[in-house]
Amino acid sequence: MIKKFLMTPGPTQIPSEVLLASAQPIIHHRTGAYSDLFARVNENLKYVYQTENDVISFASSGTGAMESAVVNLCSPGDSVLIASCGKFGERWRDLSEVYGLDYDYREYEWGTPVVPSDIEQALKDKPGIKVVFVTHSETSTGVVNDMQAIGAIVGKSGAVLVSDSISGLGSSEIRTDEWQVDVVVAGSQKALMIPPGLAFVSVSDKAWGMVEKSTLPKYYFDWTKARKALAQSKPTTAFTPAVSLVVGLDAALAMIRAEGLEKLFQRHIVLGRATRAAVRGIGLELFSPDDDSCSSVTAVRVPEGIDDNQLRTLTRDRYGVQLAGGQGHIKGKIFRIGHCGYYNYTDIIVAITALELSLKELGYQVELGSGVSKAQAVFGGEMI
Repeated sequence: MIKKFLMTPGPTQIPSEVLLASAQPIIHHRTGAYSDLFARVNENLKYVYQTENDVISFASSGTGAMESAVVNLCSPGDSVLIASCGKFGERWRDLSEVYGLDYDYREYEWGTPVVPSDIEQALKDKPGIKVVFVTHSETSTGVVNDMQAIGAIVGKSGAVLVSDSISGLGSSEIRTDEWQVDVVVAGSQKALMIPPGLAFVSVSDKAWGMVEKSTLPKYYFDWTKARKALAQSKPTTAFTPAVSLVVGLDAALAMIRAEGLEKLFQRHIVLGRATRAAVRGIGLELFSPDDDSCSSVTAVRVPEGIDDNQLRTLTRDRYGVQLAGGQGHIKGKIFRIGHCGYYNYTDIIVAITALELSLKELGYQVELGSGVSKAQAVFGGEMI
């Protein structure tokens, strides 16, 4: 028997409480029971988002919510700025191209963050920019961008700031209102601890002003329809929701509220520290920054002479630990250890053990326990 440990940055492990909640008999989405549930879910989402803004839900992946941001904020030919430092930053560019936007694409070396002062200069150079698209937590590289600094810059302009926080919400702090982040996109399968299939968007008053002027075509992803349905005395969605996922989300958000945001973020910081310490202890090189900025995923360079696919196949098939590979032009060059959501010290210890054993079997010179002991030191408080 192989006990499986999903150590990817999405989908992530799901608590038994959430699985059991989702397995309850289905309820109809146009009933008072569902509206009561949905109202509670929305209030708890606002808690995690740290916002007083409306949070809209869609039955889709996070990419659907990203597309909704483009079509609800923009009109054909609008000038937008995209600051990208990884695979998911590229998605903003792809969406902008599909919808005929005039985009200024600023790309940073993968593994390094966006430079906020560059955004400030771009807004000065081109005052007609209407939307700034940024990735908060860049899952492909383990980089988190400074949304507080970026929000302060964009907030002084007439532009709207849109953050892809699909892997960041609930693991890497984002104070939506305080940091002036107008639109925050998130997905269900990361730190929110439920399966893929739900996406969320918070929308500021400033952003709603732009929605009223948008002329890009939209139907299912129309925010005005979603807002109208949400504002009813018995809140609901404009179209059929993924009911069982919403029931599971209710249970997951209750767990998050019970833990509290301060402890939640601190737990993720410690998980990241322990993972990075273990990686260094094994003698591997980090691809993601070696600091507390990214608590969702740790990206690691594949050592010379080791085949990435063989390594991850071995950890999965022999030891039950599923790691993630690289994407785009760094595919095969890095692997990623996810730790956002339902994770604690046991998961990290198991993952590092499997990594050490697999590397040793593939001929990499590693002293067994060298990484595990470093992770234990962090969890034991010696390095915190």
